[in-house]
Amino acid sequence: MREISIVGAGMTKFAKMPERDVIDLGREACIKAIKSSGVPRKDIQIAYCGTARTGQLLNRECGVGQTILLDIGISGIPVTSVGNFCASGSSALREAYLAIASGMYDVALAIGVEKLSVRKGKGLPLTSDGVTLLTALGFSPPAYFAEIATRHMYEFGTTEKQMALVTVKNRGHSRYNPNCQYQTSVTVEEVLASRPIVDPLRMLNCCPTTDGAGAILLCAKDLAWKYTDKPVDIIASSLHFGLYEKNKDMTTFNSDRASGKEAYEMAGLGPKDIDVAEVHDCFSIAEILHYEDLGFCPRGEGGPFVEQGKADIGGEVAINPSGGLLSRGHPLGGTGLAQTTEIFWQLRGEADKRQVPGARVGMTHTMGGFQDSIELADVASSCIHIYRQGW
Repeated sequence: MREISIVGAGMTKFAKMPERDVIDLGREACIKAIKSSGVPRKDIQIAYCGTARTGQLLNRECGVGQTILLDIGISGIPVTSVGNFCASGSSALREAYLAIASGMYDVALAIGVEKLSVRKGKGLPLTSDGVTLLTALGFSPPAYFAEIATRHMYEFGTTEKQMALVTVKNRGHSRYNPNCQYQTSVTVEEVLASRPIVDPLRMLNCCPTTDGAGAILLCAKDLAWKYTDKPVDIIASSLHFGLYEKNKDMTTFNSDRASGKEAYEMAGLGPKDIDVAEVHDCFSIAEILHYEDLGFCPRGEGGPFVEQGKADIGGEVAINPSGGLLSRGHPLGGTGLAQTTEIFWQLRGEADKRQVPGARVGMTHTMGGFQDSIELADVASSCIHIYRQGW
């Protein structure tokens, strides 16, 4: 397989923007990515557009990518829609990566976009395809992650304070990220005093719904120098569907462990080699599980890991220096490419006051989707990429 480099990245601000549609958001992200890359539009040979809910919520099942590209003066190339739950944007990146790695194309564009602030059924639980029965019985993502939190607290002594510290850390990082929906710090006391959602989760333990888009320009590594003197290489790409084993332990995601193992093997690296990571902190307990499943700390020690500052900028591995989903918001298909944009900036030393010192190797992780069974608890998609400075 050919080696792949990222030469450009761009994203919109993530916020509630009822006046903007998905095409407008995607267009802005693509223009920023193209400008940052130095790639002429005529060089882009293929594109993938990740969305998770444009069909159900906005009546735009197909054609989002084509319309975005047409608006910025690109037509006549293959464009594919990618729908893969919250990992839709990351999966679009993976498809672009594979298209170049196969040798069929040299330059590809990956887009991820979603709009949640104005949608059909606003105010109702935003659940996953495949959980019709559970949703009718009251299932929602906050309820699921509250069960996980309760079990993790029982098994390992994880505390509400430790979960609150995830939010405190990420909101602290967000002060230096103008693209975040929330850019103010919070205290442990404020998190614990925020409105209850599903015990033990409170409002500030949960990511907000939002609107936003990201875009990434990739090319074969041997062509990267045509466009930039600071390429960022993708050295691993992994995507796994949950194993859905009966009576699975709720305090771990088999899909994440499988994706992480494959990605580390592909990169020839281990958890200790990662300097900075953007992980899927849809709820504060989720980030704690990701510390463990991705190998940054042993099982059951995610709570102490964040409490001891090991996930801070300047800690053992900087987790979510962008502010994460808890601060940036989570527009489903837009999340994965916003994460990649952050890692692109971090590895190029362009992250301003949130810059991780000496960052050379980064990771992104997105997950999402459920099946109709709590007994078979896992997610439907876990997508992990590992990146390294390419110069």
